[in-house]
Amino acid sequence: MTPAKPLADRTAVITGSGRGIGSAIAVELAAMGANVAVNYFRNRAPAEETARAITEAGGKAIVVKAHVGKREQIERLIATAAEAFGGVDIFVANAASGVPRPLLEQDDREWDWTVDINARSLFHGVKAAAPLMMTNHWGRVIGVTSAGSRRTIPNYGIVGISKSAIETLIRYFAVELAPMGIICNAVSPGVVRTDAVTHFPDWEEMVEAAAARTPTGGLVTAEEVAQLVGYLCTDAARNIVGQTLVIDGGYEILP
Repeated sequence: MTPAKPLADRTAVITGSGRGIGSAIAVELAAMGANVAVNYFRNRAPAEETARAITEAGGKAIVVKAHVGKREQIERLIATAAEAFGGVDIFVANAASGVPRPLLEQDDREWDWTVDINARSLFHGVKAAAPLMMTNHWGRVIGVTSAGSRRTIPNYGIVGISKSAIETLIRYFAVELAPMGIICNAVSPGVVRTDAVTHFPDWEEMVEAAAARTPTGGLVTAEEVAQLVGYLCTDAARNIVGQTLVIDGGYEILP
């Protein structure tokens, strides 16, 4: 029987968890018993709302500002969580950014910004968190990716490249860290209606088309993605290793 609080006494760090999918993951892991470090970079108010939802549900949360694309700041994020809660057991690389534009119109600055926040943050986050996880021979690493890592999506080139890097990093980290009790996987949601989607041109038409094309007849929600992440953090999922799990209502299997 699965315990009521399978993540009790665990500590989770979720990048970009002030809103959207990251916020839903933070609340879900807290409901499963975890202490949570809620991370934001620009807008503190949504992060505070996420932390409030966690504490109102009986969980513990801290709010930490950090630019996760910078090594020293994500190391500080991990260290702050460890100091507050006595360690770090779960690291979710959820933060994502990018400029929706064709590849030929992108420049080096946009490349660096996107890859640093989306992929380099996973690299440095795991390097900072893994030694803490090793002390208990238990840890979970989750990367949040997307269909753009495997399929071409208009105006998504650099983001898609960074998402591919996340999936590759997860596979390599999975092999290196599984013998130490640290299990790594990626989660790839379909279109989820969050604030991030509204940055794309003609986003309303995109969302409507995705919902109409999905075999289940609607979009996946942030809460459903969070539930999958929560499951992957439990001991029941300990033999799911180095995988990218797609949760999109069947959208991606269609031609």
